[in-house]
Amino acid sequence: MPQNIYNLGEEKMNKTIQAFRSELSLVRTGRANPAILNGVQVTYYGVLTPLNQIASISVPEAQTIMIKPFDKSILKDVEKAIHLADLNLVPINDGNVIRINFPALTEQRRKELVKEVKSYAENAKVSIRNIRREMIDQVKKLEKDGEISEDQLKRETDKIQKLTDKFTENVDQIAKEKEVLIMEI
Repeated sequence: MPQNIYNLGEEKMNKTIQAFRSELSLVRTGRANPAILNGVQVTYYGVLTPLNQIASISVPEAQTIMIKPFDKSILKDVEKAIHLADLNLVPINDGNVIRINFPALTEQRRKELVKEVKSYAENAKVSIRNIRREMIDQVKKLEKDGEISEDQLKRETDKIQKLTDKFTENVDQIAKEKEVLIMEI
């Protein structure tokens, strides 16, 4: 029974790490990253459609994203959708493609982005600790119901703490890597 609790908790912690990585993909470094456009939805024939399904997105230069819709008649719609996505990006429509230029980050902006990354990391760690608390509560309930012994409760609690430490270190490592990317000139 405790193994089910452990496996479910580990799965939840993995999902927390995935969510943390996707949040970080939206934090802009000095380079253009097409992932920043993942949430952009374009009205295409009356249906909201993800941008990457109706256009090719490429990075021809380190600080430029180029969006080439498969249907040129929707250039204005794509431009409007990027504005509405509130990503603080300025799309430039030349009639064939849309270009988005990423200006170089200032030192102050880099420091703000690092603070944002640390905030996301702290939120991920809080989620992991909440999962730990749920797991420990479930194991304590098993002990209270007489399904496991007090010694087994201690062993399971230690095992859960080691899992939590592993995932917390993982969050720290991912955040540190992102900070290095942000501070890189």
